[in-house]
Amino acid sequence: LDFASQPLPTLDNFLVGRNGELIANLRRLATRQAHERFLYAWGRTGSGRSHLLKGTVAGLQRAGAAAVFISCAAETRLAEGLDRMDCVALDDVDRLDEEGQIAAFGLYNALRERNGALLACGSAPPVQLKLREDLVTRLAWGLVYQVHALTDDEKAQALADRAAGRGFRLLPEVSDYLLTRASRELPSLLATLDALDRYSLETKRPVTVPLARELLQAADRRDR
Repeated sequence: LDFASQPLPTLDNFLVGRNGELIANLRRLATRQAHERFLYAWGRTGSGRSHLLKGTVAGLQRAGAAAVFISCAAETRLAEGLDRMDCVALDDVDRLDEEGQIAAFGLYNALRERNGALLACGSAPPVQLKLREDLVTRLAWGLVYQVHALTDDEKAQALADRAAGRGFRLLPEVSDYLLTRASRELPSLLATLDALDRYSLETKRPVTVPLARELLQAADRRDR
């Protein structure tokens, strides 16, 4: 039942899928080689948009840049001094209230004047966000990308690759079972597979659907 903590988000441990151009631009930004310093990414919950912002900020910090990740909510108030950062990443920018939106608009302009960078993400394209028109305009000025979630086939391949890396072959029926019964977000799926592998070794039983069912049921009882 040891579902190990998930690794910290980086651009290297994000499975690219159909997001090749987006990842390429974020890598350039993370290494301070980007020509465009403003980027907005949107996608549904679980698509990995927050992972990408956190991974880019982590890359910038490793390179010695002053970068910060901010998870936005209605009550979020942007701190003084953010305009002096090299990069600010606003996660769930569409959750900001009126006061937060005014601050984000001002921050965008200030970073633009100081050659800083601003990353933002939300649940929809800029034109569909229920935000102040001036902020929507700013978010649409830079690069805009949809973050495409992995397909089930891509998730199944990721699970198979993870299993191979741990030294066993994942049967297709086990992969299908995990995709239908466990959390569908990839980091959680991979953590479940890791736990299943450890459980298999502890019980000296092969990784099968009954073993996966037993593990998930035990985890469900523990969490109640």
